[in-house]
Amino acid sequence: MLHKPSSAVNEDYASKKKSRLGILFFFIYFFLYGGFVIIGVVNYELLAVETLWGLNLATLYGISLIVFAVLLGVLYNYYCSRYEDQSEREIAERGEKV
Repeated sequence: MLHKPSSAVNEDYASKKKSRLGILFFFIYFFLYGGFVIIGVVNYELLAVETLWGLNLATLYGISLIVFAVLLGVLYNYYCSRYEDQSEREIAERGEKV
């Protein structure tokens, strides 16, 4: 039994840009999540404050974190696809094979 990829995998010329974007998004989310944790540790009573639509801050912040993570995933996919298309166009303009 062979354990090989089912299709040929070419070199990813956009991997450096994609890595930088992933690290940037990670730190953005890290600081937002850190804010939630810090509020919970330092002033947990603040999480019980009623906010929009009768939700307390903990629920609103938690739902917002989930929605924001999904949004970051969509944005990451969008920008990575653009980076790959851009690098393929640049390679094609130079006349190299991809």
